[in-house]
Amino acid sequence: MKKQGSLLLALLLVTVLVLSACGKKEEPTAPTAPAAGGAAAPQAPTASTVRIGIFKNVTHAAGYVALEQGLFQKAWGDKVKIEVVGFDNGSDFSTALATDQIDLGYTGPGPATNQFVKSKNFRIVSGSTNGGAVLVAAKDSGITSPKDLLGKTVAIPTKGSTNEISLRLLLQQNNLKITTDKTGVNIIARAPADTMVAMRQKEIDATLVPEPWGTQMEQEGVGKIIVDWDKIPPNNGNYPLTLLAVSDKFLKDHREMTKQAIKANAEAVDFIKKNPDKSYELINNRLKALSGKGMDINLIKASLGRFSLTTDVSKEAIEEMAKVSIDAGYIKDVKKEELDLSKFVDLTLLNEVKAGK
Repeated sequence: MKKQGSLLLALLLVTVLVLSACGKKEEPTAPTAPAAGGAAAPQAPTASTVRIGIFKNVTHAAGYVALEQGLFQKAWGDKVKIEVVGFDNGSDFSTALATDQIDLGYTGPGPATNQFVKSKNFRIVSGSTNGGAVLVAAKDSGITSPKDLLGKTVAIPTKGSTNEISLRLLLQQNNLKITTDKTGVNIIARAPADTMVAMRQKEIDATLVPEPWGTQMEQEGVGKIIVDWDKIPPNNGNYPLTLLAVSDKFLKDHREMTKQAIKANAEAVDFIKKNPDKSYELINNRLKALSGKGMDINLIKASLGRFSLTTDVSKEAIEEMAKVSIDAGYIKDVKKEELDLSKFVDLTLLNEVKAGK
């Protein structure tokens, strides 16, 4: 009897356990790492890769310092992998941002606006640098003012660049037209790194370039700055030259990370203003990483004296430059009176950062 009772009790326990298991809701399990060659599991923002685009120009100083000081890394955390992608011009940068090759980064308003009108899938979220471009005339060219550019050839970094827009405005101010003969001014594109050689070989008579190229040409005796940065239009140098841009996809998926990037940029701007001497070496380190070679510290110092660092963005200046791009044919199928950049310049998060939110 005792054995039968024990057997009966055991059967009852088994039945209860089976019924409990059938009625129990299973908790979801944490995703496991995929096997080699398998599809990657979705990652949280704190474990993602962020691709940052930046130019090989001193005018991107705030971005350089933010990277060298680890400000982006500190803001996003150690689990975030940062990939830095170097660019030589804004056209390539803007195309990369529009086609999801990078997530955010630093660029000029000219090419960015041209691309935005076509793709409408990224936006400007903060300023970084104003001004920073100069007009340099070749040594012994006889050019001492913009009016002397009549019949001359002037180089800009790339077609549709912010520097070309400034040059077009400068020529308008001096009643000069753009032509391919001696009746006006001939504009050609040359990478800044090649401009000095072109000037030595008398292929060009002048150039409107971002720093440090203008200062370098003057220091090496190849050319002379005839219009300094604070006289370059629009607004006598008080126009956006370097801006922080972000793709709509990244902004939608990682709004807080975008806000942290804006904050890191602002911290870098503040750091350079308060610690210029410490910043020169940081800038040089990033230049080495991007271009493979550094720059004389005195040249960097002189270059930083030819632009202003600010997170502010002038929508009016960007609109003025966009209208020049329309006249030049870089922005097509849009009339100047129909131009709408309200979604392009989005300072919502910048204003939150300024308010300490």
